[in-house]
Amino acid sequence: MSLRAIHLVFIVASILLAVFTTVWGTLMFLSERGAVGHLLFAVISFVAVAGMSIYAVQFIRKTRAIGMH
Repeated sequence: MSLRAIHLVFIVASILLAVFTTVWGTLMFLSERGAVGHLLFAVISFVAVAGMSIYAVQFIRKTRAIGMH
């Protein structure tokens, strides 16, 4: 497995973890024990998902451009 592939696996795993924490934070906020901190946690996790997704696309484009496959 190439270094590029390992990097992509870790990026995807990080995105999935951030998606799950976004869902968890949202569900906790909507529960009867929900607090503003849960919503803030969900929003920050969502921003992390967006940032890592953009990074993943740029990483794929750059590695293709330099000939890494």
